[in-house]
Amino acid sequence: MTDVLTLLDRPDPEDIPADPLEFLGSLRGATAWHVAGRDRSRLRIVTTLLHGNEPSGFLALHDWLRSGSVPAVDVIGLIANVEAASIYPVFTHRSVPGRRDLNRCFHGPFDDPEGALARAILDLIEDRTPEALVDVHNNTGHNPAYAIGIAPTHEALELAAIFGRHFVWSHLTLGALLEAVPEAPAITVEVGKSGEDVANRIARAGLTQFFESESVFDATPRAVDPAASVRVLKMPMRARVRSGKRLVLAQEIHPDADLTLPDDLDRHNFETVSAGSRIGWMRGDGSVLELIDEQGKDQADVYFERRGDELVARRAFMPIMITVDAAIAASDCLFYVVHDVDGRDPVEIDPTKA
Repeated sequence: MTDVLTLLDRPDPEDIPADPLEFLGSLRGATAWHVAGRDRSRLRIVTTLLHGNEPSGFLALHDWLRSGSVPAVDVIGLIANVEAASIYPVFTHRSVPGRRDLNRCFHGPFDDPEGALARAILDLIEDRTPEALVDVHNNTGHNPAYAIGIAPTHEALELAAIFGRHFVWSHLTLGALLEAVPEAPAITVEVGKSGEDVANRIARAGLTQFFESESVFDATPRAVDPAASVRVLKMPMRARVRSGKRLVLAQEIHPDADLTLPDDLDRHNFETVSAGSRIGWMRGDGSVLELIDEQGKDQADVYFERRGDELVARRAFMPIMITVDAAIAASDCLFYVVHDVDGRDPVEIDPTKA
């Protein structure tokens, strides 16, 4: 298709290596496969491995291609960041060291290797007008499977219901693929922590249903509307360590850190943290966290306060996408804070007592 993205017809299943690592090694770069379905008038697309350390979608697509199954409609399965994923040890690098995060490149500029690949992926999608698109990711922390979308439309919630029971309504503009494809119903799916079997199983089951259901917009076989059972959470704020501050993940205050957070903080993803709960420990002067809302204002002082060496919650909040990878936390973000928009009151959990 282009120098940076190859589009192929589906290979014979017997020609696909059974070993996923051998399959990865056989790819020369970003690769997509077009598979003819029973209904040739419609198309669905799955993108995987935009981050090289998030392999569940790749493993699911590998299994599905080898299965020989015939999809309900035409489908394209895309494996994106082969270069980052292939760096030894495999599936440990989010992006190629020293280069941009591919999933931050879809608004341009398109003048470097990641930008060129992002542009090629967008061209593939825009030229074909899919009826639905799913972008499969893993988390670096423990999370239930959930979807992210730019609006909680009925179609987006139906897609979310294929994979889980949470939908995060995001306003953020980070340069992600999801933000750049508004023409078709599209979601990002976070299937769970990288390397965990449950995440791989969710990705396989969801991808199979997405490819093989006659209609993805009434695909869940239940008497009630599947979208009605998906919990919608609005993502208004992004928590980051302030520039120049050092973060350490540990079970007690670290003498050389400006901010120490528990290395198992991710156990509180999608739980409500009560006011007064300890989040971590602080040293030195000044604020160590910023919490940016959808207007670009810092709300850290509204949600957090210092009591001695402890950083505590000033008010209850619900974190999601908590990472326990210090490098990712420093380069991207620590977690997001969401609000429940369906009127339910979640159970409050005190992390100092859990």
